[in-house]
Amino acid sequence: MSRSLAVLAGLMAVSMLGAGCTREVSFKQDVFPILSENCLSCHKVGGAGLAKSGLNMETYEGLMKGTKLGPIVTPGSSVSSTLVLLIERQAHPSINMPKDKPPIAAGQIKTIRQWIDQGAKNN
Repeated sequence: MSRSLAVLAGLMAVSMLGAGCTREVSFKQDVFPILSENCLSCHKVGGAGLAKSGLNMETYEGLMKGTKLGPIVTPGSSVSSTLVLLIERQAHPSINMPKDKPPIAAGQIKTIRQWIDQGAKNN
């Protein structure tokens, strides 16, 4: 009986360790569709957002290059990433994003944060 309890306790401990883990977020499958839905109408070639800020979100490389002022994604640190500040609408109202659209859903922002915290990989 005690051996069964020890095995059960071990299995429970292993399952609890995995409970806090998050899966790897994919740029192509998870993040890009969010950006496409909420940002690409302006931040693409010919778009007002690209003309004004220099930010082209059509590709991973464009996103990581950032704006005329520099990068907006700090791989490994969503709290240091200007992108998060803008989409969480914590910046000046004139530059909160997306402009003239409803806010990005909290779950989608969480996905972007996780991707950045996981290193903002081109995956």
